[in-house]
Amino acid sequence: MDNEEFKKKLIKRAFDLARKVIALVAKFPNTRTAWIITDQLVRAATSIGANIIEAQAASSKKDFVNFLNHSLKSGNETKFWLALARDLDEKLVPEINEIIEETDELVKILGSSILTLKGKNKL
Repeated sequence: MDNEEFKKKLIKRAFDLARKVIALVAKFPNTRTAWIITDQLVRAATSIGANIIEAQAASSKKDFVNFLNHSLKSGNETKFWLALARDLDEKLVPEINEIIEETDELVKILGSSILTLKGKNKL
């Protein structure tokens, strides 16, 4: 897979993840706790893709890696809020677990990409 194809697939995965999170939070109960989790979860999940897009316009390799680092951090934050969301509605746990797995895969791709870009992926 060439670099452009990889970027497109990464952006698509991040976009699809954000859409799944937005669809998920629409099913949350109407409670103060759910509102707080919803707000933070949507911000974190949408930030992953937004920072990947920002990276495309980076002015340097260092800047590019910095935006990917922000995406990685947002991915980890997303997993945290998803884990908390499991307490909101037992029926949503399987869907939440699936989204956590997808987020984890995206985080691993970002982490690996960052290491490769920094030249630290040597075993």
